Amino acid sequence: MKLLVLGGSNGQLNAVKRLKEKGHTVVVGDYFPNAPAKKIADYGETVSTFDVEGNLEVARKYGVDGVMTLGTDQPVYTAAYVAEALQLPTMIDSKTAKAVTNKKVMKAMFKEYGIPTAAYRVVGENFADAELEGVKFPVVVKPLDSQGQRGVNKLEDIGAVRAVFQDVLSFSREKEILVEEYYESDEITLSGWVHEGMTFVLTITDRICCQNGPHIGICTAHRFPSFYLHKAGDALVKLAEEIVAAFGIRNGPIYFQMLLGADGIKVNEIACRIGGAYEDEFISVVTGVDILDMLMEACIGNPIDIAALQSHNLMDNPHFLSVRMVFARPGIIRAMNDMKAVKALPGVLQARYNFAAGYAVPEIANATARAGYMIITGEDEAALERNVKRAYDALYILDEDNNNLVIDFTCHSDDRKKLMPV
Repeated sequence: MKLLVLGGSNGQLNAVKRLKEKGHTVVVGDYFPNAPAKKIADYGETVSTFDVEGNLEVARKYGVDGVMTLGTDQPVYTAAYVAEALQLPTMIDSKTAKAVTNKKVMKAMFKEYGIPTAAYRVVGENFADAELEGVKFPVVVKPLDSQGQRGVNKLEDIGAVRAVFQDVLSFSREKEILVEEYYESDEITLSGWVHEGMTFVLTITDRICCQNGPHIGICTAHRFPSFYLHKAGDALVKLAEEIVAAFGIRNGPIYFQMLLGADGIKVNEIACRIGGAYEDEFISVVTGVDILDMLMEACIGNPIDIAALQSHNLMDNPHFLSVRMVFARPGIIRAMNDMKAVKALPGVLQARYNFAAGYAVPEIANATARAGYMIITGEDEAALERNVKRAYDALYILDEDNNNLVIDFTCHSDDRKKLMPV
């Protein structure tokens, strides 16, 4: 079988490797000519994952039998569009894909179906002050159709919204932006699979974020299990089922981001994909459910064995795991340690850099500033913390003055605010 994989970053490497192991021919489409996954694929095409017609041409060129993506939002719509156009297997149609990748459509459906979410408005460049009446400041502004926290800013007044409008719009294909109330909260992510309309929640993790100036929501870590698993797990699962029903999601992976604060649970965003915090690598470790294998099989129309989903117990799981996104201070990289040494440490399942020597590390404004990642386990929470600390101690990214640029976010916060009354 031939498959077109949309996206060629480190987040897609595992999928390409697994597809090759299964004997499939893999075509990777990515805007960057030297995307890592292209190096191990059979064919690589320089095409943006946002470009639906360009990817349709690629799919026709190679005569692919399936299209898949994971880890990033916007290619979900591209994959559904291409699959529909070529009558290939698809888990969701392009209408549903549009609803889960365009925040204007998504938020309108939240409102229509009573899904709790922050108060919001969608505005154009020359919006009147009155258009934001009823929305309390501070607010968060977002592009309607981007990913990786690009263009996401926390702002204090209307003047600031106007000042960043064009910058936010630069990450979008639309002419409007989303303005929503900032909700002081902890973030959690819910990952799972939908089979014939039935929702199976596999993991609930704490999504740890940092703020750098106006830039917020930049994920620095995921922790399993969530602090809120037993306190709010039933409510979270029920809400996930309501979302699946409202959006008409019939099959495939789901990845929902939710906010837990003093006013209860609010839905931030939803996606029909495997998450971008390397869930394709770690979900099977903590649940025994190979969600990536299920995705690969579904994308070529093979039946899915749901026995592992049916036997999975969300609330009774002995595993402790953390995915740590590696960030660094701005500077020119002179040298980096070999990640093989980090991977040899206790509890480290995976460790990989996204940057290389000579790269100019940017300011942290969104997820593209990730210098790498580590997946770390522990036999209990204390062991996990020790293993994370040991891994960070082993990391170094040196600038031209031999300064270690690595930011150890475990030293900057206690990870969870524990804001929701439970």
